[in-house]
Amino acid sequence: MDLSFFVVQLLSGLTMATFLFLIASGLTLIFGVGKVFNFAHGSFFMLGAYAGYQLSSVWGQSFWLSLVAGGIFAGVLGMLAEFLFLRRIYGRADEGGFQILLTYSFILIIDDLVKLVWGTEYKSLAKPAVLQGAFSFSGIVIPRYNVAVILIGLAVVVAAWWFLNRTRAGRIARASALDREMLAVLGVNVPMTMTLVFGIATALAGMTGVLAAPLRSVTPGAGIEVIIDSLIVVVLGGLGNFWGAWLAALLLGEVNSFAVVFVPKWATLFSYLVMALTLLFKPEGLFAPRKVRRV
Repeated sequence: MDLSFFVVQLLSGLTMATFLFLIASGLTLIFGVGKVFNFAHGSFFMLGAYAGYQLSSVWGQSFWLSLVAGGIFAGVLGMLAEFLFLRRIYGRADEGGFQILLTYSFILIIDDLVKLVWGTEYKSLAKPAVLQGAFSFSGIVIPRYNVAVILIGLAVVVAAWWFLNRTRAGRIARASALDREMLAVLGVNVPMTMTLVFGIATALAGMTGVLAAPLRSVTPGAGIEVIIDSLIVVVLGGLGNFWGAWLAALLLGEVNSFAVVFVPKWATLFSYLVMALTLLFKPEGLFAPRKVRRV
C-alpha cells in the first residue's frame, strides 16, 4: 500500500465521516436537548438536496445560494413539524413510541411528496466551478471539493463548540437537556427553545444534503440510507453526546473507506458489526461520559 493510495482512502473516509457527522450532530442535538428520537431526520437531508437541485440545476442559481436555501427550507419544515405535531405528544407516558411512529410517518409522507413534485428519476447537482478539479502533490491527487467538505465539517465543529459553550442560547439549550421544568420557572420559553433547536438541526441536515448531492445522486429514499448510518454514529458516540458523534463518524468513515478496498464483498457489514460489538460490550456508547459512582 503506497502513500498515494493511503492518502486517497483517508481523504475519502474523512469526506464520508464529515457527511455522517453533519447529519448525526443534528440528530444528537435534538435528542440531547429534547430527548426526541427524530427517525425522519434523513428526510430533511433529502429535502435539502432536492431544494438545492431545484435552485441550482433547474433555476440556474449559484451553488452557494442553493446551499443556504436548502438549509433554510429544511429548517423551516423541521420547525413546522415540531410545532404542529411533535409538541402535542411531549410528556406522555408512551412518548417514545409515539415519536417513532410519528417521525416514521413523516418519512412516508415526505418520500411520496418528493416523488409527486420531482418524480422518481435520479437527479444530479454540479460542483461549484471554483471547487472543480483537484490538487496534486508528489503524484497524489486530492479533489478540491472533498477538501472543501472536510473544512466545512471542521468549521461546524468549532462553531458548535462556540455556540454551546460561549453563548447564552447555547447554555439555555444545554440547561433544557437537564431540567426543562426549572428552566421554565426561570422564565425561559422552553417550547420555543425546542422549536428553534429542531429548526437548527434540520437546517444542518438540509445543508448537508446539498453538500452531498454533487458526490451522490439525489433520489427518493435517500433519507432512509443516510439515517441508518447516522443512527449507527449516534449509538457509537453515545446518545446525545455531540463530541462522541464526531469521533464515531471519523471511526465509521475510515472503517468503511478501507473496507470497500480490502473486503468489498463484506464492506456493507462493517458498520453493523461495529455497532453490534459496541452494543454488546459498551451499550452506553464508546465515547459516553463515565458515570460517577456515589458512595
